[in-house]
Amino acid sequence: MAGTDRTKADAAALLPTGPAVVLVEPQLAENVGAVARAMANFALDDLRVVRAPGKTQAEGARTFSAGAHHILEAARHFDSLEAAVADVTLLFATTARERGQAKPVDAPEAAARLMAQHAAGGGRVGLLFGRERTGLENDEIALASRVVTFPVNPAYASLNLAQAVLLVGYEWFKAATGGAPAFEMPTRSPRGTQAEIVALFAHLEGELDETGFFRSPEKRASMIRNIRNMIHRMDPSRQDLQTLHGMVAALAEGRPGPEGRGRTLLKPLKDPD
Repeated sequence: MAGTDRTKADAAALLPTGPAVVLVEPQLAENVGAVARAMANFALDDLRVVRAPGKTQAEGARTFSAGAHHILEAARHFDSLEAAVADVTLLFATTARERGQAKPVDAPEAAARLMAQHAAGGGRVGLLFGRERTGLENDEIALASRVVTFPVNPAYASLNLAQAVLLVGYEWFKAATGGAPAFEMPTRSPRGTQAEIVALFAHLEGELDETGFFRSPEKRASMIRNIRNMIHRMDPSRQDLQTLHGMVAALAEGRPGPEGRGRTLLKPLKDPD
């Protein structure tokens, strides 16, 4: 639960109503808990469970939910699939196998775009997930208007129930939010001025001269140009330049003095061929 922060606003309050996740006869309470965790990751909060009494209340479900207890506690239980999806206006069935049913088939990303558009227009979306061992039955898939399937290794297409919910939930969240990352690189200090960059050049090149780094006088000018271009490619900020100044100074101050004893910390490199 390292990424859980209860002090932050729940994105579910800022998004269109997310799809209802409908689990048909889930066999393991632990999988139901893991589904709740996946739903919480992507701001889904409507869990509906068909013909699986007690699964959301089991200790295994709470343990595997990793703190998503609110989803388990709010879950609704139904005796029939028809009742569970009665209010849904766009229903997707998930399956890893071709079932010979003439209906549109979408990958998760395309399905999520349709879900987001439908929800933004006030519609209600449902996602059907079948049993861990056998998936959905053909008659259950026939209730849905579209099918979602996953681009996976055909030799090993079986997904864990929570994995399947996670994949669709991730695509839904991207479609609903625009896919921006959860955080960005911290703001850098202002970019260094030309004068500050030139001051670093003078500091660094002076210390390199002191250590005898430029062993070939005829190559000194080209080596300095290469060093300066390397620093420019870094696009250093003011803080970067201050840090580099400090590094050069620390190396210079830590070495033996110049008269007869040599300077050892800034060692010359082999001249390029």
